[in-house]
Amino acid sequence: MPSINENEDIINKLKMSTITDDIIIQPSIDDLPYEEDVSKNPYSVNCWLRYLEFKQGSPQKQRNYIYERAIRELPRSYKIWHQYLLERTLAIRGKCILENSFEAVNTLFERSLVFLDKMPRIWIEYCEFLMIQEKITLTRKTFDRALIALPVTQHYRIWNEYTKFILKRSIPSLTCIRVYKRYLKIQPEKVEEYIEYLIKIKEWQEVVNQLIKLLDNVKFKSIKGKSRHDHWLQLCEILSSYPKQITGVDVDSVIRSGIGKFSDQIGKLWCYLSDYYIQLAQFEKARDIFEEALTSVGTARDFSFIWESYTQFEDSLIAAKQEILEEDPSEDNLLEFDIIIERYENLIQRQPLLLNSVMLKQNPNNVQEWLKRVNLYSNPTPNVKMIIQTFTDSIKSIDPQLAKGKLSTIYSTFAHFYEQNNKLSQARLIFENSLTVNFKTIDDLSTLYCDYAEMELKHRNYEKAIEILKRGTVSPKKQNTIIEENEPVQKRLFKSIKIWTFYVDLEESFGTFHNTKSIYEKMIQLKVVTPQIILNFAKYLEENKYFEDMFKAYEHGVQLFLFPHVQDIWITYLTKFIQRYAGMKLERTRDLFEQVLSKVPPKESIIFYLMYANFEEQYGLARHSMAVYDRAAKSVDKEDRFKMYLLYIHRASEFFGVNQTREIFSKAIEQLPDQYVRDMCLKFADMEKKYGEIDRARSIYIHGSQFSDPRTSMFYWNTWSDFEKLHGNEDTFKEMLRIRRSVQASYITQNPTLALLNKLNNKDDKDDKNQQQKQQQQQQEKQQQQQQQQQQASTLTKSKPVTVSLPETIQYNKKIENDDEINLDDDEEEEEEEDQLAIKAFPKTLLKII
Repeated sequence: MPSINENEDIINKLKMSTITDDIIIQPSIDDLPYEEDVSKNPYSVNCWLRYLEFKQGSPQKQRNYIYERAIRELPRSYKIWHQYLLERTLAIRGKCILENSFEAVNTLFERSLVFLDKMPRIWIEYCEFLMIQEKITLTRKTFDRALIALPVTQHYRIWNEYTKFILKRSIPSLTCIRVYKRYLKIQPEKVEEYIEYLIKIKEWQEVVNQLIKLLDNVKFKSIKGKSRHDHWLQLCEILSSYPKQITGVDVDSVIRSGIGKFSDQIGKLWCYLSDYYIQLAQFEKARDIFEEALTSVGTARDFSFIWESYTQFEDSLIAAKQEILEEDPSEDNLLEFDIIIERYENLIQRQPLLLNSVMLKQNPNNVQEWLKRVNLYSNPTPNVKMIIQTFTDSIKSIDPQLAKGKLSTIYSTFAHFYEQNNKLSQARLIFENSLTVNFKTIDDLSTLYCDYAEMELKHRNYEKAIEILKRGTVSPKKQNTIIEENEPVQKRLFKSIKIWTFYVDLEESFGTFHNTKSIYEKMIQLKVVTPQIILNFAKYLEENKYFEDMFKAYEHGVQLFLFPHVQDIWITYLTKFIQRYAGMKLERTRDLFEQVLSKVPPKESIIFYLMYANFEEQYGLARHSMAVYDRAAKSVDKEDRFKMYLLYIHRASEFFGVNQTREIFSKAIEQLPDQYVRDMCLKFADMEKKYGEIDRARSIYIHGSQFSDPRTSMFYWNTWSDFEKLHGNEDTFKEMLRIRRSVQASYITQNPTLALLNKLNNKDDKDDKNQQQKQQQQQQEKQQQQQQQQQQASTLTKSKPVTVSLPETIQYNKKIENDDEINLDDDEEEEEEEDQLAIKAFPKTLLKII
């Protein structure tokens, strides 16, 4: 509030300005209409504005005179006052702020506010004008007067400018703090901006006070998107960084409360607390805080964060002490330096154990971490007391049903520790106690039984080892007893293959035959066997000359398992049976083969068919062998049928000759998949060609051509072409070419993509014509030599010459006497230029026959 004396000064200034500005200026002739208008309507704002608009280019004094007359008549006109003030401020823009014209404008603003004190725009422009003049106190008082004059609903407009004003560097910080506190009473949500300003001017005490108030207000909502967690961290960071500038706050309790609330930033908060004491030079207290933090955190991330800060703290102490020691190398300083170094080395040595403690605190059921802790105490010098204590703590802490890892390893390692220290009785006690633990899986308990027995074997207590395993393999009296999964592992241990195999191995090595045999039979009865165990049992019986029992073991195996697991058992069973009885028990052997063939999948059946057929060839009838091959060719997997037919044909040709072989070839071509028919036709035709059946071979080639695309099966068509050159005539060769074109056309219509590729290939062929022409020139030179050879051949044969016209690419002429011989002409209409085939010369033997 301005005082009474200040109001009197303002009134006097207003009177003086009125006297100085009350200058009578005579209007010109052009002004008379407007003068008459304003004289008739002195209270019309528009009349005055039209007059002022007419005087737009007039000197400023004339316009000021008109403005003064207007505001005398209309002192509360906002339009006239605002336009008048705007013109006066623009008129002095760029001038020195010390000139009297600035003071005159200030006076004019004061005069306007006498009548327009409820207009916020006038107040704002006045304050902005004062800020230009750098009148800090007057500006602040003017803002205060505006807040007093205006209603509360319009205060936000003033405060927006007021806050910009106080944030200038030239404003004293105490003034800013007082103004901001008033501002926060109106808009408390702006406290974050206030805190940012306080941080900028380093008023740490006020920053802490405001942050504490903010955190005490549970309903506070940040306009900057920050959470309570962020404000907590900010508070703790400031408390730890500037402890000497902050008073009246229990920093230790504040930071510890944050540690209890925010579990994801525990490491950082502990470091803030230690930094607080480091800033106060309380190094021993800071070290105590670090030690407490390392033993209390629950995650490796927090541990590493604290460890980094702790080691940096110790490094800085060592560096500082070194500087002191260089300046004053006294015994006390040297002793303190040695203590610091020893403390630092001890910290480095304890790091693995401290980290291991954190990991165990995070998950006390982690078996590997307990074993790692044992290894840490074992190296480099074993600490027997701590090793035993660690084993004991681990057994007490780990829940067997929640153990991560194999809990049996803890007990085994503990027992072997006593064994290595020649305390066998203690080791037995550990094992005996472990056998009563309700482990999560059977494998843990079976491992302990095996380890227990192995320990006794090391000390040559063979009977003791067998007795331990016998205890572990006790089965229920009732064979059909159903053991549920939620039963203790001790009741389900008899289903463990691991302990049974170890038990039977010990009996084989140190027991009797009958005991071993009874154990194997018990395993088969309980169905705790694998195919390998069946094979081992059978081999054991074979070594002891119990052949029928061996075959019974195989029978049990093939009944217990399915394919593919039983395949090795069947192969061994059949092999041993044939080796034992050869051809003496044909029917029984055949029954075994029929039994396996009724169960084996097609994909795995080929080996059994081959064994069956081989057996019939050696000890049975060839007819039976062929029947087996015939069944195999129809029953094996599709991928193996082609090979099976080839073997079938080979064996049939040896036993029954060509007639039987033709039937098999026909069946193969009918039953094989299309991709194999082409190759089978080639082999079939080759056989017929060997026996001189040319027509049969040609029919086979014609049949196989429908499965051979000329673009991809070039070998098939080349083979047929060579066949026709040797054994055909002109008509058969043309028929072959016709069939080839028709087959190619059918494949093109079936696959349009290949047709497109074919067109592209034709384009490439046209590009190669130039090269072909060069080759033709070379061939013409060779043609002359061939004509000379023709004349020599005609003199030898003394027969009517028959000229064989060949394509230009390869030409040769022979004198042929037989009309059935091939006469190949390069007929472009029939062969369409694309069928340019390489034709071999006739053999000399054929010329001799002619």
